[in-house]
Amino acid sequence: MKLDNILLRPVISEASIKAMETNKYVFVVNKNASKQEVAKAIKEGFGVDVLSVQTRIIKGKSRRTLKKRDRVTLGPSKRATVKIGKDQKIDIFESKK
Repeated sequence: MKLDNILLRPVISEASIKAMETNKYVFVVNKNASKQEVAKAIKEGFGVDVLSVQTRIIKGKSRRTLKKRDRVTLGPSKRATVKIGKDQKIDIFESKK
């Protein structure tokens, strides 16, 4: 699997912003990516030392459409929480003030 296809997008939420204080960052990753592939993509992409990777599958949610009132189910996704070395940061999460 190519490293470009592993990290899909960062997760920006209250919980993920609070986890940044302890050097943990959350990403949505490809469903077929392993922990080793995620760690390698983070290390090569951002130039930080990866200490640990935790992954979990998020169940898809169902929504209703407006016009027909049909139920549409969104697919499941996989999230990875990556802990990096002390005194290191990933720039895409930092706000520009």
